[in-house]
Amino acid sequence: MTTLATGPDTLTRDALAVLQPGFDGTTAPDWVRRRLGEGLASVALFGRNVVTEEQVTALTGALRAERDDLLVAIDEESGDVTRLDVRTGSSFPGNHALGAVDDPALTRSVARELGRRLAACGVNFDWAPSADVNANPDNPVIGVRAFGADTALVARHTGAWVEGLQSTGVAACTKHFPGHGDTNVDSHHAVPRIDVDADTLYARELPPFRAAIAAGTRAVMSAHILVPALDPDRPGTLSRRVLTELLREELGYRGLIVTDGMEMRAISGTYGLEHGVVLAIAAGADAICVGGGLCDEATVLNLRDALVGAVRSGELPEERLADAAGRVRELARWTASTREAASAAAPEPEIGLIAARRALTVTRPGPATPVTGPVYVAQLNPAPNIAVGDRTPWGPADELARLVPGSTGGSFGGGDAGREALAAADGRRIVAVVRDEHRHDWMGAALDTLLAARPDTVVVEMGVPQAPPRGTPHIATHGAARVCGVAAAEAVVAG
Repeated sequence: MTTLATGPDTLTRDALAVLQPGFDGTTAPDWVRRRLGEGLASVALFGRNVVTEEQVTALTGALRAERDDLLVAIDEESGDVTRLDVRTGSSFPGNHALGAVDDPALTRSVARELGRRLAACGVNFDWAPSADVNANPDNPVIGVRAFGADTALVARHTGAWVEGLQSTGVAACTKHFPGHGDTNVDSHHAVPRIDVDADTLYARELPPFRAAIAAGTRAVMSAHILVPALDPDRPGTLSRRVLTELLREELGYRGLIVTDGMEMRAISGTYGLEHGVVLAIAAGADAICVGGGLCDEATVLNLRDALVGAVRSGELPEERLADAAGRVRELARWTASTREAASAAAPEPEIGLIAARRALTVTRPGPATPVTGPVYVAQLNPAPNIAVGDRTPWGPADELARLVPGSTGGSFGGGDAGREALAAADGRRIVAVVRDEHRHDWMGAALDTLLAARPDTVVVEMGVPQAPPRGTPHIATHGAARVCGVAAAEAVVAG
């Protein structure tokens, strides 16, 4: 083994370089500025850091005053998982809607416009797209974040999305390797387990990642999932078999490998945050995502010191840490060299709404029944998962109130939701808005109540349309982005 001629300062800089921390606030904290001068090469933005695009632009500009080639990462999938539009709902439909249209050129255009907007705000690294195949309809965390349940469809749209985004100089980060679609546990809470044989994994889960690699994805994000067919002992993020032997050696991937959020309980609750970070770098990860929950200077310093200590104790080879840091800096150089690509991209501000309209499907059990007066929008709210969060508004209520003045609505949940919504409607025609009806028995029961009392109830499904369509009519948007709500409201009015 070659001994690197490096001193403590280089080792410390390498340890900081592999971290991608979040922070609190909408301006650049002093501690982040200081650490950028000491080797920190990346920061991550979350919904808590975003007020307006102008504010984000000022924030990233202040950070780049400290380090010009800084990687500014964001978890912007569009659709249900949005940070840039966290306060309004996304201007772009998510993956499931794009998969429902199945026009890779449209997917490429949507991702290109998203990339143009991100780049204009100074964001150059997007933890997207999701390349997961939604093989399990009860999956609590993927769902509409996937292009669909068909491997070939997911593969062609993953490649198109990567190409569109990266044409603007924003690096794509394809996730969640080796595939999070066939899980029934949210890795924010515990370690999901996928019990499929290796042949199924290779045939079903890996082709979208192969497509992303062929499209030139600059990064791949690991999943905190246990796949015994690959590694019976450690989840993907901590598995050398998954990250080094499979992703690097078998699939031939040469770009950056970044972890999913290390504060998620699947890792921090099992291995501890500091030890988990050391294990991830040793397994082959190059960058550590941390900070979906609040991340402060003390956390960053603890992780830096854990990595430095692991090298000095011999637990983590110094060459592995240096290689990881080198890949981070290489990606930073790429983003700095491609800034002009964003300004060359022609704006397509309406492409998101165009895509949402194309994704919408309407099922009518009988003749069209146009809306002739104000309606009551009964939104049946499931508990949001952590990836989506609870800060982003969704549903067609606001747009319906604009299109049909006098329309109002309310949110309902639990066993009495149907009766409560029926009483609140007070005789008005009901638009019942659901999200993944097939996953929530109480939601199905609420629809039973509404449809029994008011057969003319319109049903708008804004999740995965897995349950049999019912309603007059049944409208499937394939996602809950703001533009999906606009398209749904238009369809409701059209009858």
